[in-house]
Amino acid sequence: MSRVPIIIGSERSEAGLAEGARLLSSGATALDAVEAALRRCEDNLEDHFIGTGGLPNARGEVELDASLMVGSTRAFAAVGAIKGYANPISVARAVLENLSQHCLLVGEGAELFAEEHGFERSELLTDTARELFVAALAPSKQSVEGENTPALPGDDLYRTSARELVRRLVPHDGPWGTVNVIALDEAGEMVVGVSTSGYPWKYPGRVGDSAIAGAGNYCDLRYGGAACTGRGELSMRVLGARSVVDRLAKGEDPTAACQEMLREAATLPDIFRSELRTLCLTADGRHGAAAGQSGATYNVIRGDSLELEVLPRALI
Repeated sequence: MSRVPIIIGSERSEAGLAEGARLLSSGATALDAVEAALRRCEDNLEDHFIGTGGLPNARGEVELDASLMVGSTRAFAAVGAIKGYANPISVARAVLENLSQHCLLVGEGAELFAEEHGFERSELLTDTARELFVAALAPSKQSVEGENTPALPGDDLYRTSARELVRRLVPHDGPWGTVNVIALDEAGEMVVGVSTSGYPWKYPGRVGDSAIAGAGNYCDLRYGGAACTGRGELSMRVLGARSVVDRLAKGEDPTAACQEMLREAATLPDIFRSELRTLCLTADGRHGAAAGQSGATYNVIRGDSLELEVLPRALI
């Protein structure tokens, strides 16, 4: 029996969510829909935390992370710290389909794989991102890797540490955050996708939760899928996405499952603490999301209406 497809996403996923919903409504798979949605987001030059135009690391080089997980099989594939390729979500899909003996490729190996599979190299550091790279190191009231939310003490310390790192590594002259998309297709398959350029001014080679199964991305069709944005190091320490799905497995409401994971993460000591958010979708189409600061939202499009709904995230 076919079901009404649905696709949900984090803030700024609207750049690609409509395309994913259109594909789902025409009978496409959740995998196709998630990849297409995230490619649109990666190509959005006004978004400086994903794809082309993403803010660079401390050397002034853009490094991207992306992952996909399939709910029915829990097959997972990711690339981390990949440079020179504009659509890491598509490279991750190629790993999923053509290199099933591995789940994660990073750095030079991910780039070699992309080249072997015909992906074209491109310049990821735009003039705007280069300017922001320098200007955004100045003291600010906004979070470092959030959704234009107020800065927390950890954001200020991160900026101070980043300035020291940038000076040491000599960088080039010179609406934000990771994007999550979760889709449920009419055949009942679910896929979670995540793509990001990660923390700006990060140490070269840093890979965040977006490329880690169980941390930034997890999907189990029996219960649902979840993904995270924001302070990836915290999500890795609590296995944030897996934690949400585990709570769904116990019968918790989707919103409550998201809130409880964030509450657990909030108990961990972290001098660089900043915003962490999560969202989830269940196998029967229910969804929820949570954040630590007010004003946070997430996006939903159902296949029977194709209308974008912007919903508030619950607070912890």
